[in-house]
Amino acid sequence: MYGHHAPPRGALAAWPNSALRIAFGVVWAIDATFKWLPGFKDSYKSTIAGMATGQPDGLRWWFDFWIRLMANHATIFWFLVAVIETLIALALLSGFARKATYVASALFSLLVWMIPEGFGGPYMSGASDIGTSIIYVVVFAGLLTLAYYTGPDPYSVDHHIEKTVDWWWRVAEVRRPVPAQTAPPAPQPRVPVSSGAAHRHRRIS
Repeated sequence: MYGHHAPPRGALAAWPNSALRIAFGVVWAIDATFKWLPGFKDSYKSTIAGMATGQPDGLRWWFDFWIRLMANHATIFWFLVAVIETLIALALLSGFARKATYVASALFSLLVWMIPEGFGGPYMSGASDIGTSIIYVVVFAGLLTLAYYTGPDPYSVDHHIEKTVDWWWRVAEVRRPVPAQTAPPAPQPRVPVSSGAAHRHRRIS
């Protein structure tokens, strides 16, 4: 069993990492809510059709492949995106399977940046940013880095699961937690023997 004791002197406190995770979870919860609204579902096909507009010819094959695939199964992809974003929000807010959540969510955000957001492009006159999802990838990388230095998160579901499931740290922690150190028993004070008792003991002997 692995301990969840306070970090050693010089280590980072856990609460800033927890606060960032929960705040980011709120952002994902808002994103997920918009995905379930009728407006996103109704505009999904048009969004897919327009994602290749203005992109370089060298990337035409990439966008043509995804446009054909998703246009023919738009409802399925819309539902998958809404479900995945909802699960990411719940995992972040509760602190469930943090390492696995951070890695999987970073990969999902990267795919969103590469496909619907078109690598943040096209990069031409009037472009204002590189897309939002690539920023999400950076935030998840930051959460992984903080988790490495802060260790177990006391404000998470993982904290309670790890108390009973020995292997859960593999999906929750970036590195193996330090085993909890059992304090040695306190030495018992020696009771002094009075001189009278020692004299009676010698007479009995």
